[in-house]
Amino acid sequence: MTTGLIGGVGLTLLQVYDQGPGPDGVKAGCAHVHGLTDDAYFGVGGEGAVELHDLENGFRSVPISKGTFVQFPPWTLHRSVSHDGLEVLAMMGNQGLAERGDARVFFGGAADADPERYDRLKALVAEGSGGALERRDRSAEAYVELMDQWHNDRPAYQASLERFFACHHRTIEATPDLAAWRDKGGSEDASAVGSVGQWSASDANQTYGMCGILRQIESLSAG
Repeated sequence: MTTGLIGGVGLTLLQVYDQGPGPDGVKAGCAHVHGLTDDAYFGVGGEGAVELHDLENGFRSVPISKGTFVQFPPWTLHRSVSHDGLEVLAMMGNQGLAERGDARVFFGGAADADPERYDRLKALVAEGSGGALERRDRSAEAYVELMDQWHNDRPAYQASLERFFACHHRTIEATPDLAAWRDKGGSEDASAVGSVGQWSASDANQTYGMCGILRQIESLSAG
């Protein structure tokens, strides 16, 4: 986790997938990573957790309930988990950079070695809610293997993270907008969210994201 508020903040209401458990028995989103984008969650309802993995600290699970704030830096593999209807205000740095390509879903080694397979799995969400949950399930199957490595084979766990992060490094290098943003040193815009009292979001703006159902914040007002 990091100190200091992320800059260039984009706000989204996130309802973590709660329709049913995945193949690992957990109600959760897809495990994924951002290479250039800070991320933060502020709990607004329900209970759950965010599971975090990075090369320095390994695995940890941070509980989230109403009023919890957790922030983590780029190159943190993360998965949102719902125990009881978890809903968070998701705050992402750099005004939606992740939606422009700075994200990679964890589907395991076979998908990392086969770009066509990876793209096919990632695109399942285009089929709507059923496709979003199938994509979640395929990620969960790989995530089970990662967690088994964490508990039983730390060198293999480290190697899996390094392989996965290297794949996203290559994506950034191959995406001109992302590479140019990185080479400029990123955004220094420190948009303030501390004074926000109320927000509104429309169901018409609802999408199926990696973590759950997303509703983009459309307006803000002090309250």
